[in-house]
Amino acid sequence: MNNIREELDKRILIIDGAMGTMIQRYKLAEKDYRGERFANWHTDLKGNNDLLSITQPQIITEIHKQYIDAGADIIETNTFNSTAISMADYDMQQLAYELNVAAVKCTKEAIKQSGKKAWIAGAIGPLNKTLSLSPDVNNPGYRAVTFDEVVSAYYDQVKGLSDGGVDLLLIETIFDTLNAKAAIFAIKKFFRETGKQPLPVMISGTITDASGRTLSGQTLEAFYTSVMHAKPLSIGLNCALGAKEMRPHIEELSQMASCYVSAYPNAGLPNAMGEYDEQPEETAHFLEDWAQEGFVNIVGGCCGTTPDHIRHIAEHVRSIKPRVLPVTEKELA
Repeated sequence: MNNIREELDKRILIIDGAMGTMIQRYKLAEKDYRGERFANWHTDLKGNNDLLSITQPQIITEIHKQYIDAGADIIETNTFNSTAISMADYDMQQLAYELNVAAVKCTKEAIKQSGKKAWIAGAIGPLNKTLSLSPDVNNPGYRAVTFDEVVSAYYDQVKGLSDGGVDLLLIETIFDTLNAKAAIFAIKKFFRETGKQPLPVMISGTITDASGRTLSGQTLEAFYTSVMHAKPLSIGLNCALGAKEMRPHIEELSQMASCYVSAYPNAGLPNAMGEYDEQPEETAHFLEDWAQEGFVNIVGGCCGTTPDHIRHIAEHVRSIKPRVLPVTEKELA
């Protein structure tokens, strides 16, 4: 593959769409999640989508391949919850490293089967415990996890993704910036201690509602300022909002970001049944507008999006020039 920075200067790159939405289409039962290896596991496993990289790798590979065939340049690994902290819900903490390696293997197999080229982004999710917020309304100072515990969990995930052979690391769906800073610290620590060549890091936050703030209360500018020390390849937004609602925030981010800008919104807002009704053509038109306005370098989809959404997005932005990086001057304090 070409250097991704060189490619980003030439064209808008496409990142894939939702994994969970596609897995739901297979209507998997408890026994499907368990497979043979975990047939007698002592907790329910249905809904543990990351485990499918081990128990149903052919399904994960097939989903990845559909996105590659639809035109995705960047494929995310099925590792959104593949940390010891998140896997504790299923008492599978010890599987964290293996899950990451297995997920990368599925992605590589999909690229091989498609005969096309794509970058593999190791997906690093936000965790189900936060460092900035208390889960106990009666004790606002309480935290369910420590910074060191979060760093340790992310470190193991980064090790699995790196050993598996990803091209990029994607810290995504960030609603608590302190969790993201722990992930950044874990990444830097891993490459410093192992002496491996550092991988490019993509960072994608989540604006949770019309307030324009993350769940932990930061404005977009504050979030950007908090993570730019990581010198990411790209900064962006994903999830929570549809493209219509996300537009002003992407416009704001594009004006302040010194790196590339990514955006992969949901397929609109969920309906009363929690399902997404926005059609591929609609999503594509929104993202085409962003591209024409010069807001973005990487686009794709999050919850509710499918290979059809990605195909339409890819077609709509193919001939549009990418956002030009601003020239940033270094000033002495």
